[in-house]
Amino acid sequence: MKVFWKGIQVSLGFFMILGLIFASGVLCILLYAKITGQAWYADESAVAYAETPATANTEQAQAAPPVQEIPRAVSVMLDAPAIRQYPELPSGCELTSLTMLIQYFGIDKGKMELVPELKKDPTPLKLNANGSVAYWGNPNTGFVGEITGKAKGFGIYHAALNELLIKYIPTAKDFTRQPFEKLEDQLRNGIPSVVWTTINYQVPDKWVVWDTPIGPIQTTFMEHAVLLVGFDEENVYVNDPYNGKSKVKINKAQFLQTWEAMGSQALSYTK
Repeated sequence: MKVFWKGIQVSLGFFMILGLIFASGVLCILLYAKITGQAWYADESAVAYAETPATANTEQAQAAPPVQEIPRAVSVMLDAPAIRQYPELPSGCELTSLTMLIQYFGIDKGKMELVPELKKDPTPLKLNANGSVAYWGNPNTGFVGEITGKAKGFGIYHAALNELLIKYIPTAKDFTRQPFEKLEDQLRNGIPSVVWTTINYQVPDKWVVWDTPIGPIQTTFMEHAVLLVGFDEENVYVNDPYNGKSKVKINKAQFLQTWEAMGSQALSYTK
């Protein structure tokens, strides 16, 4: 009997040793897999990895359809007030054009109401012996001469006229000497512009020079201002205060020559 129990004890001890050896072997294998990264025992298909912002944005960018640019209009025509400068303001083309712009903006103001507010250069006219102008005001600082025709009148340029525009439209902007495409963009945005040209839309063949309180100025008595209301590929369209007509068609290349000859002057506003 003692021999029998002794055998059982020996057998149990043997199996225990084998169990410890097996368990040690399994543990070693698991540690090796963990250290080397060969985790064959893990089920990766059951793990959901969160996308990083960079990954998500990249995939969305790849999946998003290409952005379609809106084609720019090749022609625009605006309906703006057409006002005639005559008979009250024979020298008031600039102020009348500005009145059209202000009324288009939505302000009920007439040209004669604006006359007292117009900035003036009061420098008196002095003539040479041959009747040419020797000394007079400068249109860059204010209206030169008499706007009503009661005496000789000339006009006003963009900087001085813009001061009046700002009083009524705070977002007034001087586009002088900017590319004409900027004025076309203004029209695409539904905004006309006061622009300087000549009465007959031809480049002047006669220029005059006189001295002013701030230095000599070269200009022409053909100087004129209109409201630019439209364009297409070949033409521009203006409201002309000289005759009060609206949407007058002028060849674009021809108009640009006169506009540039008069210093590429333009006034408008932004929304």
